[in-house]
Amino acid sequence: MNVEKGYVEARIPKGIDLKQEILRLKKEKNAVIMAHFYQRDEIQDVADYIGDSLALAQLAQDVDAPVIVLCGVHFMGETAKILSPEKTVIVPDLNAGCSLSDSCPADEFQAFIKEHPGHTVISYANTSAAVKALTDVIVTSGNAKQIVDSFPEDEKLIFGPDRNLGNYINSITGRDMVVWDGYCEVHEKFSIDKILELKKEHPDAQVLVHPECPKPIRLIADKIGSTKALLDYSVASDCNKFIVATESGIIYEMKKRCPDKEFIPAPPDDAGCACNECAYMKLITLEKLYLSLKYLAPTIEVDEETRIKAVRPIERMLEISNRLGLIKK
Repeated sequence: MNVEKGYVEARIPKGIDLKQEILRLKKEKNAVIMAHFYQRDEIQDVADYIGDSLALAQLAQDVDAPVIVLCGVHFMGETAKILSPEKTVIVPDLNAGCSLSDSCPADEFQAFIKEHPGHTVISYANTSAAVKALTDVIVTSGNAKQIVDSFPEDEKLIFGPDRNLGNYINSITGRDMVVWDGYCEVHEKFSIDKILELKKEHPDAQVLVHPECPKPIRLIADKIGSTKALLDYSVASDCNKFIVATESGIIYEMKKRCPDKEFIPAPPDDAGCACNECAYMKLITLEKLYLSLKYLAPTIEVDEETRIKAVRPIERMLEISNRLGLIKK
């Protein structure tokens, strides 16, 4: 076994049924498999739980299993480990990073905070443990507005790292938060012209947009919301056709929930591309999942000093969310 490349390298027996072996190993190792909505279809099929990043971290905290295999990107594994330090948390490929998280190095963000003294620091969940440790409260795309609104109107706020989400929250709350200039490569590169062309071809379709998208994309949206919010909207809506402007992996779950509805992936600017995928999310394969379960590696580790600092803003978010009735029990 070799894990120097960030994932387990080992021979896989020829002819085995990977899905069946994954399910067998899961029981043998007393493990739970969690997958983000953006994962490959076949990964979602073998997962015990599917959700967005924070929901998976909270589930990791709640389940009894001592081993969590988190099929997502690195910061998601870190968040699960922050909330569940006693558990073994595995991400099948540690190279599964995040362009948004990477756009906010902790040392640079710390300097940015020092340039704006007297500000409360709000950070998006899509950040490293080191950035969370510099933060006063964490938010998600689903609760950012309500948590920002919970602060006094005259309180000075920093929002990082996503500039599109931060500016969107400013626009709907009337705030003037200082926004870090980071972004998600996937949501940043949707083509407004191509989406408008799709809208002409499908005038009966509604446009679903994640708030990490730039303002021109948000302006043509019928619904702006988190991954989970867009999924729930598509299920509840009377509309039967949707243009989906977020990572196209979510469409698999949308189709499962609404087999009679049509979901069209919004295209990026890249010539010849019909959908917009996160290359990091797609690094996790059935082969890597199988080997990670077999060898219980590679694991996510967060040093205790960073973990203690990082868990506080997450707990504050949960406390505010509970107080505002945002968490359903």
